[in-house]
Order: sequence, then C-alpha cells, then structure tokens
Amino acid sequence: MSKTFVLSVGGSLIVTKEGIELKFLKQFRSFILRQIQKGHKFYLVVGGGATARTYIQAALAVTAVGNAGRDWVGIRATRLNAQLLKVIFAESAYPLIITNPTKPIRTNKKIVFVAGYKPGWSTDHVAVLLAKHNHIKTVINLSNIDYAYDRDPREFPRAKKLEAVNWTEFRKIVGNRWQPGLNVPFDPIASREAAKHGLKVVILNGKKLANLERCLDDNHFQGTTIS
Repeated sequence: MSKTFVLSVGGSLIVTKEGIELKFLKQFRSFILRQIQKGHKFYLVVGGGATARTYIQAALAVTAVGNAGRDWVGIRATRLNAQLLKVIFAESAYPLIITNPTKPIRTNKKIVFVAGYKPGWSTDHVAVLLAKHNHIKTVINLSNIDYAYDRDPREFPRAKKLEAVNWTEFRKIVGNRWQPGLNVPFDPIASREAAKHGLKVVILNGKKLANLERCLDDNHFQGTTIS
C-alpha cells in the first residue's frame, strides 16, 4: 500500500563538524529510491546541521547578531543542504526546493525537498505545517539519537528514555521558547503546533535505515512516538 510521508531530516545526519556525511547520503539515497519503487511518496524537510551552527557562531564572534539574523543564516544553510540532496536524487525529485510549507504542493514526483521558511521557524516547525497543509497525520523526525529522553542523557546519566509520550508531558520537557541553534529533540513551537493540530511525531535514528523501514511499514521499531 502506497503512503505519503513527511521526513524531517536532521542536518546532523548530513553535515557534522568533520564534514559531509557521504556514507549516510549514499545509503539514504538508495533507501528512498527503493521506497518510491514501492509507490511511497516523501516530503523531505532538510535541516542545517553543523553548517548552520558554524556560520551562526562565526557571525556572533564578529559582532552582536539578533535572532532574525541568526535565523536567516540557519535558513540559508538548510537550503544549501536541501540543494545537495535534490541534486543527488536528480530526476526523481521535484525540481524546486519548497520554502513555504503553508501552500499545498501538487506534483506527481515522489520526492519533494523542503527547506527553511522564515525567521522564528525551525525545520521541525516547517515539517509540522507541511504535514498540516498536505493532510498528512505523522511527521517522522530523523536525528542522530535512538530515542528522546526526559532530560539530556549526556548531562544526566539517569535520564529516562521515552518510547511513547503525550504532547502535554513532552512539552513540559522541551519548554515553550524557540531560539536559533536550540538543541532539543523537537522544537517547542513545532511541538505546540503539532499538539494543536493532532499530529503524531516519531523521533528515531536516521542512520538506522532498517529501523526506519519498519516504522514506514507500521511494524515494531525503536524510537519515540509523541501523540
């Protein structure tokens, strides 16, 4: 059975401080192409990763930069990363990178790339609004973690792994304020909007593609489900 998915591809999967993740890109390309052969369609919302953080830090090292200025740097980084992915998918992808998630997209192409929209909007937020306006009930957030936790496990060894959590409890964890470069499992503003519109968000490790396939096929998978 063919389905349509919104995948929010964390920028950390694409580019880290060490450089572009070529191994992941090759594996991800093969994976998505196999999935569209099954008839599936994908909206791939692309994050900024280390490129965004490095450029924002560089700007701040030179002078004071407001939130809007920092956001625009991050937005341009998402569009650069989206361009990279669009190129490697070639003719399989819709020819334009979508930057306004509030407009329904009409195309027969099975792969559509989406990037940052405007200041104050993370790519998590873009993914939620894209799902809402295209009548898709689930956003799958691909990151470099297996699960979300109730606290940062790097700082709190006893942090609790979350397999299933409701929006009320999850929003207590991530808070209510967005700022450029914020490092949380899912952006607070996007979480508020997802809860408001009754969307489900799944957080899982994007590098574990067999696990992602189980999620797409509605089989048991490792990850956090927020609803």
